[in-house]
Amino acid sequence: MTLPFAVSIYWHLPILLVVVSLVYSATRYDQWKAIFHEAARWGFRMFLFLGGIALAMFLASTYL
Repeated sequence: MTLPFAVSIYWHLPILLVVVSLVYSATRYDQWKAIFHEAARWGFRMFLFLGGIALAMFLASTYL
């Protein structure tokens, strides 16, 4: 049984990614420009990491 598209838990992932990136960056820098710059860099790296895991899981479930 699959859940309807509207109640998917994955809708929260982009919001969580942005919030965690901003909080992490705010603990390291004081200026807003530096906070947003580091948050973008850190969020992009987290996005690539999670995307790589998702791709690996997709490939494993498809071909294994």
